[in-house]
Amino acid sequence: MSAIESISFDHTQLLRFITAGSVDDGKSTLIGRLLHDSKSIFEDQLSAITHTSHRRGMESVDLSLLTDGLQAEREQGITIDVAYRYFATPKRKFIIADTPGHEQYTRNMVTGASTANLAIILIDARKGVLTQSRRHAYLASLVGIPHLVVAVNKMDLVGYSREVFERICNDFATFADGLSLSNIAYIPMSALHGDMVVERGDNLNWYQGMALMDLLENVPIDHDINLDDFRFPVQWVCRPQTEELHDFRGYMGRIESGFIGVGDAVQVLPSGLTSRIKEIVTYDGLLDYAVAPQSVTLTIEDHLDISRGDMLIKPAAMPHVTKEFEAMLCWLSEQSLDPRRKYLVKQTTRVVKALVSRIDYRVDVNTLRHEAAETLKMNDIGRVALKVHQPLAHDPYQRNHATGSFIVIDEANNNTVAAGMICAAKD
Repeated sequence: MSAIESISFDHTQLLRFITAGSVDDGKSTLIGRLLHDSKSIFEDQLSAITHTSHRRGMESVDLSLLTDGLQAEREQGITIDVAYRYFATPKRKFIIADTPGHEQYTRNMVTGASTANLAIILIDARKGVLTQSRRHAYLASLVGIPHLVVAVNKMDLVGYSREVFERICNDFATFADGLSLSNIAYIPMSALHGDMVVERGDNLNWYQGMALMDLLENVPIDHDINLDDFRFPVQWVCRPQTEELHDFRGYMGRIESGFIGVGDAVQVLPSGLTSRIKEIVTYDGLLDYAVAPQSVTLTIEDHLDISRGDMLIKPAAMPHVTKEFEAMLCWLSEQSLDPRRKYLVKQTTRVVKALVSRIDYRVDVNTLRHEAAETLKMNDIGRVALKVHQPLAHDPYQRNHATGSFIVIDEANNNTVAAGMICAAKD
């Protein structure tokens, strides 16, 4: 194994995943079961939810209370906000985002899904594939989650029927054929009783696949990062004000994709100037090379005009550099999109003024139909064209999440009003 491969492998020890489902599909219970059966909750937490469960007249512990943190969630029995939980096993560390299932909280789910390696979509075995199930699959496809698990839950309420499970799998697969989902796993389970969650249980012997925890621990995510295209957005220009380092000029930031080595040729965008890497500086010392997602300071052989917002790339793997592009936009603000207004677009470390020049369509997230639209309202998703005042170096989102994503900011109040994913460029 090369050194670059070993760095990439170390990164795979952290898995970020989301859960999504319709009301009462049991996603919060599933997360509670994962935490409980993997011995990842404290005694005082278990005691608190046990007391609450008994006060409500429940015979067993309601594990969903571990994730439904808001008072409104507890009172209504629904998930509203994105609840993050952390746990670890000897094989891997995990960050869980329990995301809302309601259409009115689409923006919350998109937020939680934006950094996920894997999505778990829960389906009630009694109800089968619902409109919300299709919507969640579409959103997972939209934000480019590479791994999808369809968890057919509450199998205990259908007698652990193999026929029911296979019918649901076939229905979902038929719908998923039209989406950009290539790695889908199907697991029957009972989150309430623990079958096929952490332990296999005794009721689903006909299922020969992995239990959910086995899959989470072993799903390969080392290729989820783009290692082909070197992208280094400059966050800060380091000029130490010390006598011994008064000539030092370093460019600080995080390698969003690809890798770089000392002596490699680099190009600065959008200026197009070129040089070579002189040093790769870290807190622990100098490196011969670095790989995404490391944060480093780069020095180059030539004195060039480089500032925050510029991007270093390898000339052999050029991104698009344009003032106009098309994107899928998820509108987050209560104030609707006004095509007559100017906004700010923040993409990597660059902030530019922008105008939405065209709205192609709005997506009905329940039917996936494209509808004509003159604006986008909160939780709407639509395809738009944007014009920016200064060139942006970017890639299609499906190829590079870091350089293909951006946020839209209302310059009047500095609020983030939308999240975008670049889908086509106009050269």
